[in-house]
Amino acid sequence: MKKNKQLLTGGILIGLVALNAPVSALEKPQTMEEMWKIIQAQQKQIDEMKAGMQAAAATSAPAPAKSAGADVKNLERKTDVLSQEVEKLRTNLSIPEEAKYKSAYGLGPAASKVYSAGKGLSIGGYGEGNYSAKVGDKGDTNDTADMERMVLYAGYKFTDRILFNSELEFEHASTGEGAEEKGEVSVEFASLDFFIDQRANARAGLVLMPMGFINRIHEPLFYFGNHRPVVEQRIIPSTWREMGAGLFGAITPNLTYTAYVVNGLDAKGFSSDGISEGRGGGSNARAENFGYVARMDYDPNFIPGLSVGGSAYFGNSGQNQTFVGRKANVFTQLYEAHLQWKYRGLEFRTLGSWGHINNADVVSASVGEVVGSENFGWYTELGYDVLPLLFRDTTQYLAPFFRYERLNTVAKAPTGYDSDPTKDWQIYQVGLQYKPIPNVVLKADYRNFVAKQGSLADDFNLGFGFIF
Repeated sequence: MKKNKQLLTGGILIGLVALNAPVSALEKPQTMEEMWKIIQAQQKQIDEMKAGMQAAAATSAPAPAKSAGADVKNLERKTDVLSQEVEKLRTNLSIPEEAKYKSAYGLGPAASKVYSAGKGLSIGGYGEGNYSAKVGDKGDTNDTADMERMVLYAGYKFTDRILFNSELEFEHASTGEGAEEKGEVSVEFASLDFFIDQRANARAGLVLMPMGFINRIHEPLFYFGNHRPVVEQRIIPSTWREMGAGLFGAITPNLTYTAYVVNGLDAKGFSSDGISEGRGGGSNARAENFGYVARMDYDPNFIPGLSVGGSAYFGNSGQNQTFVGRKANVFTQLYEAHLQWKYRGLEFRTLGSWGHINNADVVSASVGEVVGSENFGWYTELGYDVLPLLFRDTTQYLAPFFRYERLNTVAKAPTGYDSDPTKDWQIYQVGLQYKPIPNVVLKADYRNFVAKQGSLADDFNLGFGFIF
């Protein structure tokens, strides 16, 4: 009898130790397997305590048995809580209560949520809107108020090694009955990732081209101004995506790469404004020719916050088509190099890009305007978060910034054509960026456009953006 009482007392003490910490104070298990282990251990403990209660009842020890009964109910309640968490994992719905916005594999923080999910569905998104007032209006432009984008990210983690990620974008708040200028709905990317090794993983589907800053990370909180840099729209198309497959990974923890084979550009979409309309976008894209793109980035440990890198694209763009009665390969090249430094409140970026198009004379004759055989663009920008200088422990953000851009989409005209100085631009931009919380931004900026020949209207912009 004495031995039975000792066993009962020991079992009750073990139970009380486990029960002292509330469920909310325990570290939340991340996977269904971890939860099952905890539930099984707790169930075993409940069975032992119940056996002890029965032994106590048989030896006429009602008081300890009554106390143990309350403890068993408490432990059963906590086991039920964990069982509900398992049920959530079974439904494969993963929407974190506290989002941790962190970029992964070159994607924007909201687009990266699926990579930190345990398993199942992950949902995120972003949106941005603005008011743009033209200054020095030449009569061919109007002030506008635009819900520029509303985007939903949806990813699904099938296993720890296979996941799907996608971006669905609604532009200008309407489809506009099919008119792109009024709005459109597009799949910005949709791809399957296969994680094999830290140094080499595979991706296939509609992929974002890994060139420049904006193509991969284009959420409004992570670039200055209400509009994306013009260099990363006209020289490097944005948002540029194509059907393809390739590899990505980290050669060392500080040296990462991405390389794809994709459907080639369509030269019949080229114009004096650049190559952006030659993109396939995954919409019955011509694939008689392929394009090849690769990128590398290096983040040295000896300079915190610094990242340097570059990328290159090349491939034929003729797509087995006839241009003014003749076939042409239209070999297209585009290169860029970039540097970014974020240190405390300082944010500095610079990027330069250069492109070359073979058979630009044939393409020009076909499309009816001068397509540059060479194009170039570069920009540099600087911003600084001033709020920590005024309020030491603030979590808010307020940064004045300046950006300078220089670009020319017809830097060199093809043989038989004259250059177009109206495409030689300089842009001076100043503005203010305010984030009351990390996932909401308010923006104001002024852009001064200067063309080598002709005149362009300046603009003043107010806007907002958010991610979730």
